[in-house]
Amino acid sequence: EFFRELLENAERSLNDMFVRTYGMLYMQNSEVFQDLFTELKRYYTGGNVNLEEMLNDFWARLLERMFQLINPQYHFSEDYLECVSKYTDQLKPFGDVPRKLKVQVTRAFIAARTFVQGLTVGREVANRVSKVSPTPGCIRALMKMLYCPYCRGLPTVKPCNNYCLNVMKGCLANQADLDTEWNLFIDAMLLVAERLEGPFNIESVMDPIDVKISEAIMNMQENSMQVSAKIFQGCGQPKPAPALRSSRSVPENFNTRFRPYNPEERPTTAAGTSLDRLVTDIKEKLKLSKKFWSTLPYTICKDERVTAGPSVEEDCWNGHTKARYLPEIMNDGLTNQINNPEVDVDITRPDTFIRQQIMALRVMTNKLKNAYNGNDVNFQDTSDETSGSGSGSGCTDDICPTEFDFITTEAPPVDSDRREVEASAAQPGWSPQTLLVIFISLLLQRQWR
Repeated sequence: EFFRELLENAERSLNDMFVRTYGMLYMQNSEVFQDLFTELKRYYTGGNVNLEEMLNDFWARLLERMFQLINPQYHFSEDYLECVSKYTDQLKPFGDVPRKLKVQVTRAFIAARTFVQGLTVGREVANRVSKVSPTPGCIRALMKMLYCPYCRGLPTVKPCNNYCLNVMKGCLANQADLDTEWNLFIDAMLLVAERLEGPFNIESVMDPIDVKISEAIMNMQENSMQVSAKIFQGCGQPKPAPALRSSRSVPENFNTRFRPYNPEERPTTAAGTSLDRLVTDIKEKLKLSKKFWSTLPYTICKDERVTAGPSVEEDCWNGHTKARYLPEIMNDGLTNQINNPEVDVDITRPDTFIRQQIMALRVMTNKLKNAYNGNDVNFQDTSDETSGSGSGSGCTDDICPTEFDFITTEAPPVDSDRREVEASAAQPGWSPQTLLVIFISLLLQRQWR
């Protein structure tokens, strides 16, 4: 929302400024600038746009239009104007503004788009993993841990904390294997966030873009005679326009001096905040989500609705009776569950679905590293199998097309319904697999919102 509104504000500010500064001349040629913002928005929202080529084309078109306005006494054919556009780089009619703006815009848009895409991928990975069904071995272990005390006449005795940890480490063995790639992904997101705060700050690029383009136009106007002479020399002497030669003079079409523009007031900050505040807030939430998957069993087992807690070691349910739980706690991950005393885990068969999410994180991490270095990255649009060097993916409205074609999952009830869900989950009527999914989903929501 912030980035989309930022682009809208920048376009509106440029239009307002140019109408006041250049009047009818701008309005007659406004599509050149409208097309610029259309392409910038299309790039940000996932379009197959090469930013450098698009910006080069913008300056070439602007040179063609201004060249005609500077020389209204001539008629220029399409071929002649094409020749004019080829002099954009050679003559530098707009000064150094195009070069600087190209560097700033490409770096800022690459970072912003990739960062938003990273947030989308992280959210969807978390949503999808939270819906993974427990294995039959996990269901049996959960049943034994949560319901057998009732059968033994110990309805008020809760499971021992370490007992719960072994059950959860067995149930969430595959999820724990996400941790390494997840942490690398979070680190890469934090690096790109630093770029957004510093040299790749899209707000500091887009906010004054109208003034920068106006400065370029002033440069062109000041050097108009030299530029025209060199173009006439290179492209040939154009044909006069007989119908207009005697009736239209240069000042009527193109003022010899533009009125300098001093911005009286910048547009309202997008989304009611600034990029620095927004990124600072997101960075704090990202840091909290590090090691989420490896600590998930501990987070679940310290919940007082699930276990007796780590301080109660003698008067808790150990899987057989009310006593201390003696087996050692297993390490994290699938391969470490070979001797798990509570859950039968086949360590030779990793969950393919979770392995797909690990790969999704790995691909996204590589793209974030590219964006950190200012390099464009390829995002394959789900609606188009072919992807060019400028294709990308951000978010537009509620649609976030990603390379992995994620299916958006509905989050469990929250806020006003959360107490009802949590209360119901504590009742024996819930199945073990439903209880596990509810706990993981609620934890993920709390962490990732």
